[in-house]
Amino acid sequence: MSEQKKQEIKIADNIPGAEYANAMQVNHNRDEFQMMFLNILGASGKVTGKIISSPGHYKRMLLAMQDNLKKYEEKFGEIKDVEGPENKEIGFDAK
Repeated sequence: MSEQKKQEIKIADNIPGAEYANAMQVNHNRDEFQMMFLNILGASGKVTGKIISSPGHYKRMLLAMQDNLKKYEEKFGEIKDVEGPENKEIGFDAK
């Protein structure tokens, strides 16, 4: 049996805390997935985070999120689907 080494993970000093996101855009190309997290309120919003990952890491994150969602619903009950933004097109004005 191989012994696993414990990894120490540090949070960078420039990450002051959590940011709320109520929308997300996902794009991909052959080499990576790009996830942009947004906080939209009314007619405006802001990007709260951006993650770029390899396809393999993206799939592991997706599986971990599915597992956590399953555990959450087992403990607290089923989460009801919610309506997305009325305007399905979310983008940036380059003017």
